[in-house]
Amino acid sequence: MARCQCGGTGCNCVIVAGENTEVTGAGSTPNPFVVTAVTNCAEVRSCLSNGAGISYNSSTGAISLDLSEDPGNNAVIRPNGLYVPTGAATVTAGCGLLGDGSGGSPVRANTAAWPHSCGITANGGGVYCDPGSGQLKTDPPFRARYREAAANDAVTARVVPSAETTIQNTTITMVNPDPCRPAFVIVHRAVGVSFDLPANGGAAAAGINGDDLVYMKNTGSSGITSWQSQSNVMHNAVIPAGGSLAITLGVTVGRGAGGARYNRIQTAMRAWLFSIPLSA
Repeated sequence: MARCQCGGTGCNCVIVAGENTEVTGAGSTPNPFVVTAVTNCAEVRSCLSNGAGISYNSSTGAISLDLSEDPGNNAVIRPNGLYVPTGAATVTAGCGLLGDGSGGSPVRANTAAWPHSCGITANGGGVYCDPGSGQLKTDPPFRARYREAAANDAVTARVVPSAETTIQNTTITMVNPDPCRPAFVIVHRAVGVSFDLPANGGAAAAGINGDDLVYMKNTGSSGITSWQSQSNVMHNAVIPAGGSLAITLGVTVGRGAGGARYNRIQTAMRAWLFSIPLSA
């Protein structure tokens, strides 16, 4: 560099550092001039975040999140790495949600207090995500169903057989409408048969599905006309999820003696179905 009168181990040129630069060294061979670009941390921070939250390391050139200026540690760091300072609203909550997404008001479910005396951990139902629609779904709704069949039939007087005999059959089918849970069913059966009983006549006065319930014998000296009893039986059953159950009522008579006859058959069959969680 002839114009700077450089020679030997020295140089007479003057170099002045400009904006964002730094000059070191004396311009000699053992101590040459070194020009270094300088980055101003305040300028970098204002450009990137316009506030607290960005730290710049001038020795490494690294820019990183810095929560040291957030003593309450309320800053929100998004999954994409963006820093959101406390108080910045980021979302508008829709139905069922609270909060605006800021550090002081995070988005959360709008839940009600558990109103029951039992514990929520052991008794609370679930909330699930529908993989198809992405909507939240609760446990399946409970279901109930009722079926009934009744008859009141007058028949030509018929001799009561000595052996137990089925004189009428009725069937109803109860379908469990719940595809998720088994259903509990309560079944009621009622039957009444009218008899004419001569003196010393007798009969097993109606049974249900082979179970004799009443026996009547006329021990008087004159006949009894249209004597009737009504019998009721209840039981329960369980129908698998989405399954069905055929419920039958078979009316039986028997043990006929002394010319006993029957002339009317009355029946009723009712079923109540509830799809609810069944206790062990």
